[in-house]
Amino acid sequence: MAPLLTVRGLSKRFGGFTALRGLDLDVEAGALHAIIGPNGAGKTTLFNLLTGVWEPTEGRISFAGRALGGLPPEARTRLGLCRTFQAVRLFAGLTALENAMLAAQCRGLASEARLAGRARALLAEAGLADRAALPARHLPFGEQRVLELARALATEPTLLLLDEPTAGLNAAEKARLLDLIRALHGRGLTVVFVEHDMQVVMGLAQRITVLNFGEKIAEGDPAAVRRDAAAIEAFLGAPELTS
Repeated sequence: MAPLLTVRGLSKRFGGFTALRGLDLDVEAGALHAIIGPNGAGKTTLFNLLTGVWEPTEGRISFAGRALGGLPPEARTRLGLCRTFQAVRLFAGLTALENAMLAAQCRGLASEARLAGRARALLAEAGLADRAALPARHLPFGEQRVLELARALATEPTLLLLDEPTAGLNAAEKARLLDLIRALHGRGLTVVFVEHDMQVVMGLAQRITVLNFGEKIAEGDPAAVRRDAAAIEAFLGAPELTS
């Protein structure tokens, strides 16, 4: 069976700066796949290319057997590819329920009652049922992270891209979010995530791709990456990778 996501020769240049160079990547359906690397390695650039925020300088992206070149972000979302952001991007003045309802609209739910029903079900699953009427800005930061995930789920993704999902969370909030991600994956959702916390990466990912200076330098399961000399060198100052 072909991978759900296929990337071949993907490059992105900004003037004389190359943010991503010749990347090949396969993500299998049902995977929990981590993308790691130092700051500036090209991780968020990759997400922006996958979701159509930017078009690649070179290379191609295929999702579920379809080439994505030229498709805008909203079309990719309707195909089943959705993301969250490193910096939370909620509609701060809207309620938690309204945030989720807006996302659910991309699936063609015509009536407000159906949109609200879908949104309430997702908030309940995420543990936010009692927050439905609160403006997003009034939620604690950890709950804003969870709400952003619930909003992404309202688009009914096949592939969910999570950019630094645990950034800024305390231990309890992090554990809650990771439990939710595992539950979603257990139901068959494919998840690709960028993460700097190596304990999270090694405990969650089934496969890891390591980027450095825009290039793939290592790939494999957590045990293989933990032993990889190039990956270790790229993370000097992060000894938890080798522990």
